[in-house]
Amino acid sequence: MKGVKILIWVMAGIIIAFLFIPIVNLFIEVGFNGIAKAMADKAAMAAIATSFIAALFATLLSMAFGTPLAYLLARKNFYGKSFVESIVDLPVVIPHTVAGIALLLVLGRHGLLGQPLSYLGLRLTDTIFGVTLAMLFVSAPFFINQAREGFERVDPRMENVAMSLGASRLKAVMTTTLPISMRSIVIGAIMAWARSISEFGAVIIIAYFPMVAPTYIYSQYVERGVDYAAAPAALLLLICIAIFILLRLWAMRWRLYDKD
Repeated sequence: MKGVKILIWVMAGIIIAFLFIPIVNLFIEVGFNGIAKAMADKAAMAAIATSFIAALFATLLSMAFGTPLAYLLARKNFYGKSFVESIVDLPVVIPHTVAGIALLLVLGRHGLLGQPLSYLGLRLTDTIFGVTLAMLFVSAPFFINQAREGFERVDPRMENVAMSLGASRLKAVMTTTLPISMRSIVIGAIMAWARSISEFGAVIIIAYFPMVAPTYIYSQYVERGVDYAAAPAALLLLICIAIFILLRLWAMRWRLYDKD
């Protein structure tokens, strides 16, 4: 029995080391000077800013359109529900370069939607709108599934009680189900935002320009080598870690508040 416990700890330590060492080593290799140079690189900072702005818009769109869908999947049984659930999960399992090609055939200048929009003077490829839509495509499932789990944990009878007291269905959802599910909704939004920030394959096909951070890092690696790509990669990682820590601290305070 003791040998099994030791084996478990050893195996756990190996996977933790595998995840942790490359991150620490990146910062060691780059150093403070490298990060400072990346911060002084206007192109790198512009790419990082584009990533954050597009990821924010993609997350807001996921919340706006994904929340009603998550509620329907949690509360309603309807014909074709399994098919809809499969569609929601599909972007998670397909290669993201494939997702990019599929989006290009729809949003491109000669695509199903891109062509009629181009007649109106609207262009999606090689714009921040295309970047946002590519991020939305790959990140929306993370929000929808997390929000749906939150809605499923709320007893439907609470809505029925609210409606029996005169509230409409919408008001009952807004005053009972939504507040109780808010933690899952926020977690889903964070996951969708994080997934958007890290997206590369779909974005680079839809919009090589304006560059997002992963695209810029890849271009530096291809054109100038790993030494030049490491500095903006470390800067992006540092910013993401800082935001992640702040969100974790906020989530911990929220849990403590809920217990009170």
